[in-house]
Amino acid sequence: MCGILAVLGCADDTQGKRVRVLELSRRLKHRGPDWSGMHQVGDCYLSHQRLAIIDPASGDQPLYNEDKSIVVTVNGEIYNHEQLRAQLSSHTFRTGSDCEVIAHLYEEHGENFIDMLDGVFSFVLLDTRDNSFIAARDAIGVTPLYIGWGIDGSVWISSEMKGLNDDCEHFEIFPPGHLYSSKQGGFKRWYNPPWFSEVIPSVPYDPLALRKAFEKAVVKRLMTDVPFGVLLSGGLDSSLVAAVTVRHLAGTKAAKRWGTKLHSFCVGLEGSPDLKAAKEVANYLGTMHHEFTFTVQDGIDAIEDVIYHTETYDVTTIRASTPMFLMSRKIKSLGVKMVISGEGSDEIFGGYLYFHKAPNKEELHRETCQKIKALHQYDCLRANKATSAWGLEARVPFLDKEFINEAMSIDPEWKMIRPDLGRIEKWVLRKAFDDEEQPFLPKHILYRQKEQFSDGVGYSWIDGLKAHAESNVTDKMMSNAKFIYPHNTPTTKEAYCYRMIFERFFPQNSAILTVPGGPSVACSTAKAVEWDAQWSGNLDPSGRAALGVHLSAYEQEHLPATIMAGTSKKPRMIEVAAPGVAIES
Repeated sequence: MCGILAVLGCADDTQGKRVRVLELSRRLKHRGPDWSGMHQVGDCYLSHQRLAIIDPASGDQPLYNEDKSIVVTVNGEIYNHEQLRAQLSSHTFRTGSDCEVIAHLYEEHGENFIDMLDGVFSFVLLDTRDNSFIAARDAIGVTPLYIGWGIDGSVWISSEMKGLNDDCEHFEIFPPGHLYSSKQGGFKRWYNPPWFSEVIPSVPYDPLALRKAFEKAVVKRLMTDVPFGVLLSGGLDSSLVAAVTVRHLAGTKAAKRWGTKLHSFCVGLEGSPDLKAAKEVANYLGTMHHEFTFTVQDGIDAIEDVIYHTETYDVTTIRASTPMFLMSRKIKSLGVKMVISGEGSDEIFGGYLYFHKAPNKEELHRETCQKIKALHQYDCLRANKATSAWGLEARVPFLDKEFINEAMSIDPEWKMIRPDLGRIEKWVLRKAFDDEEQPFLPKHILYRQKEQFSDGVGYSWIDGLKAHAESNVTDKMMSNAKFIYPHNTPTTKEAYCYRMIFERFFPQNSAILTVPGGPSVACSTAKAVEWDAQWSGNLDPSGRAALGVHLSAYEQEHLPATIMAGTSKKPRMIEVAAPGVAIES
């Protein structure tokens, strides 16, 4: 992923402003270490920090149309660029960049071309003929984008908050699936899929159609001119990404250039669940597997850098971002510039363990819709910024537009967790890839219980973070939290610790408002906390907070039906209160 920064319509001295824009653009250099570009037309500046994935030799940005009257700076990947180029045969292309189609589509269709793009993107396009501009962000918000307004009348648009927070009177998250037009003076939604209204769908479950849609989404993301791999935790989602990639890699342009041996990467504390499961999956699929370990202290030492790069104080995001941040540095050191990852599946299929308590299909469907709409503030933010901190791009096939449409059209009754029918979380996805003749994965991996990334890297990781916060935040500090932090008041010492660090980097009120809040259990929305009365007293984003569901849930006293083995502080559970949940071996 690249970094873009645009400043449009500023009233300051042009030379001084150019120097300032260059200075701020350098704050995004980690996102694009391969090239820096800047284009100035009067009081408008478009800058770009490039991570070269497609056409590394000639695809430097900003990009232009034939006479350079249209200028565009883009962060993203356009997977259908070859088909779009064929439709634009009357145009002359300057580069092989997949993003150059945007300039020519604008020439042909004006502002009404965004939905023609199949990919993930954030871009700013300047039409120098009338000094107007548009900016747009992809459907789900896989790529990050912020917009701000200067006191001099300027509009600022940046891939990360650090590119504009010091220079804008007000700034906010650029909403996913939206277009901003200077001619219209505001936003309009370009992404309007059927599921967005949250009307309950009724299409019967077709496992083969779902499988084909996901395979197609993965194959699209094999478009690369640089070395790549897959992130493999050993859980269902990342294992399916790896399995489908292995099955379809041969015959692709990427395979011809880099070979058919897929590289896989995993991170965890020594002896963690993910390391064990990932190694087993890698051996089964025959990948070239790379296993990275870290200590709790390594993670704690990286927290400040993680918060600076992810630009959040959300607890679960920081917990999960830290191992991903450490792993990304190792991956980049091996010469890999792109990885494919499994984010988005849990939101689409109701995969988090709290979905065991969904009271009916209507509430389950509405919760999945809300979770998808919020992804840009959670998992998309983590996956993009934790990897981009080291100039690594993460691609997420579960968030493919066509795949989401297929998955969200299924009657949600099929997504309900029904132990009496042998249906565990994400059963519709597991069943779609349960192929007896040509198995994608071993059965016990295909039906492994959900582990959130921050849990799967090792349970002592979260326990270590809590202990660290306990030693750095006093009870007196917590008693005054509501006065120090009246918005999204921290309710735990861990949250207080992260908030202090965040506000040191981003003290503006606008920055504080970009981070979501509210009660949550095991990554639920505030609404879903109402599904179980026990949860309101155990609000924690870890999957282990799903009392009575997770096999290593926190509190014995809340699980009277669970039989414990051993006498250790965190005993091993040998039977769970939710029958039908697959037990990880």
